[in-house]
Amino acid sequence: MMMMMMAGEHVLAALGTLLLASLLTLVLNHFLPLLLNPKAPRGSFGWPLLGETLRFLTPHASNTLGGFLEDHCSRYGRVFKSHLFCTPTVVSCDQDLNHFILQNEERLFQCSYPRPIHGILGKSSMLVVLGEDHKRLRNLALALVTSTKLKPSYLGDIEKIALHVVGAWRRHGSSGGVRVVAFCEEARKFAFSVIVKQVLGLSPEEPVTARILEDFLAFMKGLISFPLYIPGTPYAKAVRARERISSTVKGIIKERRSAGSWNKQGDFLDVLLSSNELSDEEKVSFVLDSLLGGYETTSLLISMVVYFLGQSAQDLDLVKREHDSIRSNKGKEECLTSEDYKKMEYTQQVINEALRCGNIVKFVHRKALKDVKYKEYLIPSGWKVLPVFTAVHLNPSLHGDAQQFQPCRWEGTSQGTSKRFTPFGGGPRLCPGSELAKVETAFFLHHLVLNYRWRIDGDDIPMAYPYVEFQRGLPIEIEPTSPES
Repeated sequence: MMMMMMAGEHVLAALGTLLLASLLTLVLNHFLPLLLNPKAPRGSFGWPLLGETLRFLTPHASNTLGGFLEDHCSRYGRVFKSHLFCTPTVVSCDQDLNHFILQNEERLFQCSYPRPIHGILGKSSMLVVLGEDHKRLRNLALALVTSTKLKPSYLGDIEKIALHVVGAWRRHGSSGGVRVVAFCEEARKFAFSVIVKQVLGLSPEEPVTARILEDFLAFMKGLISFPLYIPGTPYAKAVRARERISSTVKGIIKERRSAGSWNKQGDFLDVLLSSNELSDEEKVSFVLDSLLGGYETTSLLISMVVYFLGQSAQDLDLVKREHDSIRSNKGKEECLTSEDYKKMEYTQQVINEALRCGNIVKFVHRKALKDVKYKEYLIPSGWKVLPVFTAVHLNPSLHGDAQQFQPCRWEGTSQGTSKRFTPFGGGPRLCPGSELAKVETAFFLHHLVLNYRWRIDGDDIPMAYPYVEFQRGLPIEIEPTSPES
């Protein structure tokens, strides 16, 4: 008995020593980068393992910096070090450094999203692939977008789907014509219908479209969930949903190939199938990337525009006048054209301001490939680097009255990406579909402002989690401006 007790004590002592050694290793690994890189920017690392990640990800209104960035910028300056996503990190809220990082992709910095993201998107996703693979996929995406954005059939599809969505509100409204709709859901319905038509040639009424949408919603929920692969968790459901979407797309590809050239739809998939540069897995990933970009970014942008215009009667009136003028020069059933889009100048200013204030993309993930010296800052090799776009968009020294929604600030200025305006990223990874999102938003807005007046139903604001979402789905009270003809 005594020997058994002594053996138990030895086991407990060994376990205690092992636990203590593990804790010391954890603490050492956490703080060692601080000791080895004394010339890194000022900042703090927080607690071992967690670092400052939870504070960094604390939800806040998307048209604000949030408590973490405000606190750290005031204490350490606009460039500081932290420990985020289990990695030593340099956070940049400086427009010049952000531009330098984005422009030196693959030379000094490299895309470096957390590993769980790869598990959902897939190893061939354009969002995570590197080097020549990314360049090849992005060139294809740019070619598709360039050939699509002002194509009459594409513009016609946008308008047809927009009319279908806004027309349903009138058909399903109350006898008085006033109705409350969850606008984010309606915007997603519109955006998904447009992108699935352009990518796969599918109409909203087809059963396969509903099946893809159901799986895609599960995929989206998992993309922003805690990365725990246990059956039943959102992350695990997302991985399974991606597998089902891949299987569905492969089935569509097989059907197209067996049908031959007579079954060409004129969509993205036709172009992909004619390419010999991509494997089938890359083609499936390309389709999923297109659905992701066309669905989430566009729908959120439309929601942002409606949200901000709903709070500014003056800007809404100016937008309505612009679209009244465009419509007055067209026949009743005449479709919008690329020339009409070019006339939507104030609408473009509204879209840009919604992007600046709403901050759909708060930051991107990069990694330093070597020690990088920029001005007075040293970014150590292997450290994560986060260029924060929100901090530049809301910087009052770059944008007067930065907290205010003022579309007129874009009058007479370049409407494209610049150092102080990067809503879709920049450099070699600038979102190739950004112009499509603007076209779709402008066309949807055309039919919305000409047919309805609206107001926000209650309090709802866009929140950064860091992904952006309206807490209540942006309920709006809408009323037709004229009787149905």
